[in-house]
Amino acid sequence: MESFLFVFGVNAAVILAILVLLWAISVAIKDVSFIDSFWGFSFVIIAGVTYLLTEGGSEERRLLILCIAAIWGTRLAGYLFWRWRREGPDGRYVAMLGKAQPHPHRFSFRMVFMLQGILLLIVSLPIQLGSIPAEPAAVGLLGWFGAGLAIIGILFETIGDWQLARFKAQGTGGVMDKGLWRYTRHPNYFGDACVWWGLYLIAAETTLGIASFIGPAVMTYLLVKWSGAALLERRLKRAKPEYEDYIRRTSGFFPWPPKA
Repeated sequence: MESFLFVFGVNAAVILAILVLLWAISVAIKDVSFIDSFWGFSFVIIAGVTYLLTEGGSEERRLLILCIAAIWGTRLAGYLFWRWRREGPDGRYVAMLGKAQPHPHRFSFRMVFMLQGILLLIVSLPIQLGSIPAEPAAVGLLGWFGAGLAIIGILFETIGDWQLARFKAQGTGGVMDKGLWRYTRHPNYFGDACVWWGLYLIAAETTLGIASFIGPAVMTYLLVKWSGAALLERRLKRAKPEYEDYIRRTSGFFPWPPKA
């Protein structure tokens, strides 16, 4: 437990310092939208710091967790940064800060940057707890199944993001209901959930790692009920009347053949 508290404390200090710096940048440029891309890359930072701070136990497990987190986080960060530079400020944040007058920067510090820091430290528990030296030493069947699930998740959300970006680039309007989007309204969020439950299965082969289920549970809640699908669908139903029909025929989260 002492090892985990040390690792968690160092990660918290590193993330806090970076978030304060990013908040200062957001004040200067008057836009907080880039924080979404840091959400992905923050897990790469946490995975790297955790790997450097933990020794002993299974080098195989620590490397597996590091590689999966690095691939997932780097891809997501790059995609969201590209989308921000291409599409400009995120309307969600613009509306949020507009309601926070006359002190939007104080609000963004607490409710955007610091809140995100707390959430990512919780979500990353499989990375942190799964890397603490513990028995068994080698990755077992459950861990490799988790790695496979995480890889499927990375591919799923990568393909979904690519298909959506291509659809938007065509400028035809309407609702994206082709490719993976024909089987789930949120292939990117479903892929995210697969990655984090996969990381949990890798961590769950260790004594402390079993307790890290709270990480993917919180991530899944965020994706489905809070800042992910629920918020996005409220906006889309207002902006696109045909989205209601898309909801009726398409699975909300888990991929499933569309209704007739």
